Amino acid sequence: METITAKEVQELVEQGTSLIIIDVREVKEVAEVKIPGVVNIPLGLLEFKMNELDKSKEYIMVCRSRGRSGKACQFLENHGFTVINMTGGMLAWEGETV
Repeated sequence: METITAKEVQELVEQGTSLIIIDVREVKEVAEVKIPGVVNIPLGLLEFKMNELDKSKEYIMVCRSRGRSGKACQFLENHGFTVINMTGGMLAWEGETV
């Protein structure tokens, strides 16, 4: 499974790089703090929402610490998606939040 650090994602965001970041935390968690522009698909709904994703695009998966996003990456990789797990999750994120 490919990984990227929270700092690397932050630098890409700050440079204006177009990224698709999917936060797999629960809605309540995301409502408290999130990276601007993320898409929230709780891990438990990913199976039902993956048809809304494009297999030709790359997705960065985020959760609180990295466990759920790791599961999401494995699941999506098994279904032919290109995904990268952000190590450290939101606990490691030091960039802008909303």
